[in-house]
Amino acid sequence: MANEETYLKLLALRDIKPTANRLLVLREMLAADRAFSLLDLEDRLVTMDKSTIFRTITLFLGHHLIHAIDDGSGSLKYALCSSDCNCEVDDLHTHFYCEACHRTFCFKQIHIPRVTLPEGFSMNSINYVIKGLCNECARKAKRKGKTPDA
Repeated sequence: MANEETYLKLLALRDIKPTANRLLVLREMLAADRAFSLLDLEDRLVTMDKSTIFRTITLFLGHHLIHAIDDGSGSLKYALCSSDCNCEVDDLHTHFYCEACHRTFCFKQIHIPRVTLPEGFSMNSINYVIKGLCNECARKAKRKGKTPDA
């Protein structure tokens, strides 16, 4: 588990002024083992109002401390960026959405493939999401005698 010094350093790297609320949100994000939704944060930070959490997430996005993931679930998920990430196309990576437990994972080691667009088209972002069962849900399905394809 990270300590307050780690949180302050992460905020300073992205030129974000530390406040008590920002530190609380960042702590919860670092504690998560996966990408998280706004609702996930609201459930974990019951003493903080929703608008403060939303403003904090928006600030973190604007300073590239986190990135947003559209995993097709209807709710954006968020994950921490690496320290050298500027959320440009070359920084992007693959995400995995588990259809059983509805968690979204970042696969930072698997970069999004480059695509060549027709002349005149300009790329701003790429969203690459693989859907299936995470290792935990696949093991559970196997124990129950169900194959991951079922």
